[in-house]
Amino acid sequence: MRDSRPLVIARAAPIREALKRLNDTGAGVLLLVGEDGRLERTVTDGDLRRLLLAGEGLDGSLARLPEAAPRTAPLGIEEGEALGLMNAEQIDQLPIIDADGRPAGLYLRRDLDRKILLSTPHMSDFERAYVEEAFRTNWVAPLGPNVDAFERELAAYVGIGHAAALSSGTAALHLALVLLGIGPGDIVLTSSLTFVASANPILYQGASPVFIDSEPESWNLSPAALERALADLGRQGRRAKALVVVHLYGQSADMDPIAALCERHGVALVEDAAESLGATYKERMTGTLARLGAYSFNGNKIITTSGGGMLVSNDGALIERARKLSTQAREPAPHYEHTEVGYNYRMSNVLAGIGRGQLRVIEERVAARRRVFERYREALGAEEGLAWMPDAPYGRATHWLSACTLDPKRAEPAGLAARLAADGIEARRLWKPMHLQPLFKGRPYYPHAPGRSVSDDLFARGLCLPSGSNLSEEQQERIIAALRRALRAA
Repeated sequence: MRDSRPLVIARAAPIREALKRLNDTGAGVLLLVGEDGRLERTVTDGDLRRLLLAGEGLDGSLARLPEAAPRTAPLGIEEGEALGLMNAEQIDQLPIIDADGRPAGLYLRRDLDRKILLSTPHMSDFERAYVEEAFRTNWVAPLGPNVDAFERELAAYVGIGHAAALSSGTAALHLALVLLGIGPGDIVLTSSLTFVASANPILYQGASPVFIDSEPESWNLSPAALERALADLGRQGRRAKALVVVHLYGQSADMDPIAALCERHGVALVEDAAESLGATYKERMTGTLARLGAYSFNGNKIITTSGGGMLVSNDGALIERARKLSTQAREPAPHYEHTEVGYNYRMSNVLAGIGRGQLRVIEERVAARRRVFERYREALGAEEGLAWMPDAPYGRATHWLSACTLDPKRAEPAGLAARLAADGIEARRLWKPMHLQPLFKGRPYYPHAPGRSVSDDLFARGLCLPSGSNLSEEQQERIIAALRRALRAA
């Protein structure tokens, strides 16, 4: 429900003020009140045009507007009921009044009818110039000036030496494993609570995945479970060749103990920072804490190129080899010469232009997503049976997605998501852990502690709420109200 205060206007107000107020609020309607503060009617730009056509000047008052009592609803009406009333009355706005007839809020059809999605792209004012330059120069194919600049600018932002712009975050992870020499039969450890793209590249290389549980403090990879897995492999006379550690939902894993374990056991470390661009660990950016790091610019990520990714490293030779492999491993010859398998993984110059524009506003996007999370936590903090993804003390989380858990005695995530969907709000369960996926049935899995699987519990109880950086406060208020109703009905 919209705040009525900026929309309230007196009969004595001049038409000029009403026009300005309509422009400033963007609601398309004002609430005209009498001297006693009671609502008398609504005012639209059409009403103002009719006054002007009738001969009133801009400094003329709204007093000449005829009486036209609006359809109203009492304070406390729920959104679904308000939308139903607007549908029945065939109206697009519904003023809410208190017991004394004074404006207390406003529902607009466009607010209630529009579906609120989980995480949508958020364009700035900068992307168009880079893309238009690509079109103006006819440099729209893979590679080009935008690609080179995007690599430099992203590397500078995260504080690393080298970057290769690729077609997806999955491609970046795949090339990371290729560069590390991962092949058939090799053991690669990875987080279980993640999207399948973290684990699929292990299969691409014919390697054997071993899944590691989360810790409750950050929901990321559990150092305790990792230590048991490495010790167990050692007792079997086997060794893991690499670990792909995932930074979940915009928060870093606890990298110091993880890196120490990998160094002790000779395990190469790769960061899947697809969800965590802009997050930090002890004042360093995620993706820069291992030999290789991978980012994603998919449409739902904190910044997007519509589809794309980046592989980063301080090892320039590795990134140069990644560039070669990502362009079909073509040899430097005057003809098409190939001596090894390559991939069509490079980013286009057009998409890199979008990325350059997005990168210019990334800190604004991080701040916006963090505000979304804080508004949820503040508004719903008193709700019984609702808890939030913890903020680990060692860094800045971006809260790419705002994630919560439910008390099973109060509600379960699938049912709650269905109730929110009925209100036009998209919510999504936490990732189904890889060790529970049919694709990986029978693969080894190490829980956080014997008899305690944190990722199983999070999947059973967890839910992600709309989290986009372009989510308005009015939309978030709608989500919060719908969530409260859904919890009461559960």
